[in-house]
Amino acid sequence: MSDWNAGIIAEFRANAGKVGGMFEGAPMIILHTIGAKSGQEREIPLVYFPQDDGSMVVVASAGGAPKHPAWYHNAKANPQFDVEVGTERFPVDAVEITGEERDLLWKQIVAERPGFGDYQRKTDRLIPLLRLTRA
Repeated sequence: MSDWNAGIIAEFRANAGKVGGMFEGAPMIILHTIGAKSGQEREIPLVYFPQDDGSMVVVASAGGAPKHPAWYHNAKANPQFDVEVGTERFPVDAVEITGEERDLLWKQIVAERPGFGDYQRKTDRLIPLLRLTRA
């Protein structure tokens, strides 16, 4: 998976934040989370959902795996980290979205990108949503 992510990150950086293939046309972001155990920076490319208030929402789907992705645990343990959007890198604060707000936002996400609904059907866990706000 890390080689695959490295290829996406390289394409992202070579094309001012644009990626082709299965991500063609999707808004992409690179998270620079800090490892919860290691303390080392980790880069992860993700699709994100821009919000009207300027924040960005990311989905901890892990493709419908039974466990949350490592980046989610890192973001929860160290919620201040950098992101790359387009050609810009800046710090954000990450907060998990819960309850009714999460449920409403989830419906919008699945309407826009139905694959996330497929991921939810593959797992028993509730897929978390995180709001990233520029620090």
